[in-house]
Amino acid sequence: QVQLVESGGGLVQRGGSLRLSCVVSGRIFTINAMGWYRQAPGKQRELVAHITRAGDTNYADSVKGRFTISRDNAKNTVYLQMNSLKPEDTAVYYCNAGVILPMDNEYNYWGQGTQVTVSS
Repeated sequence: QVQLVESGGGLVQRGGSLRLSCVVSGRIFTINAMGWYRQAPGKQRELVAHITRAGDTNYADSVKGRFTISRDNAKNTVYLQMNSLKPEDTAVYYCNAGVILPMDNEYNYWGQGTQVTVSS
C-alpha cells in the first residue's frame, strides 16, 4: 500500500511564507514525476508545480517566481516552498506522485490534501 502524507499547511498573512512537504511511503520501487496541485472552493483542481525525477520543473504562471518545488529522492519526499503568498493562493493543496511498484507498473497516487489559507 502506497501512502502520500502532506504537511505544512496553515494560516498565514498576505506576503508570508509556508513550506509544504509530502512523504511517499509503502512498497515502492521508484518514484517518477511528483507534483503539487490545488483546489479552491468552487474551482477545479489545478497544477501548481511539477518536478521530474531528474529535477526538471515547471510551474503555473500564477506562482512563477514565488513558489519553488524540490524533491529529495533518498527520502521519497517532495517540497513546495511558497513565498509572497496572496489571498488567491488559498486552497487545499494536494501532492501527486507517479510511483513504480516492485515488479509492476507505474500508478498515480494522491495525498489527502492540506489546507493553505492566506488572509488579507
